[in-house]
Amino acid sequence: MGKVFLDANVFLYAIGADGPHREPCRQVLMAVGRGELDAVTSSEVLQEVLHVRSRRVDLKDGLQAVRTAASIVSEVLPVSGEDVLAACRLLERHGQMTARDALHVAVMKASHIHALISVDKGLDAIKDIRRVSPEDAP
Repeated sequence: MGKVFLDANVFLYAIGADGPHREPCRQVLMAVGRGELDAVTSSEVLQEVLHVRSRRVDLKDGLQAVRTAASIVSEVLPVSGEDVLAACRLLERHGQMTARDALHVAVMKASHIHALISVDKGLDAIKDIRRVSPEDAP
């Protein structure tokens, strides 16, 4: 599969309440931890994990979640001003996307990454990247 980008929802479902995505997301993170899957994420994804877990649980949980996520992946990609502008261009062409998803795609493209693992089917609209659901990830 090559290098893949992990969306925030992979981390959040893996540590969240029981549900249909929890176990597949945990399996993805375990594969990354074992070195079977070369995965990266971005500083924006870590910020999203921090925001969600701090709000839903507490600050201590948010801090731990971010530190754990950062330690699992092979790299945390930065988000540049050019990435934000590229996300704006993506949104102009794909208005159904969320701003965060557009930013994730922009960061991926800048790093020449063409696959991401995410439960977000809205990313399927971007034809030059491949979304893999956690259930279908190796």
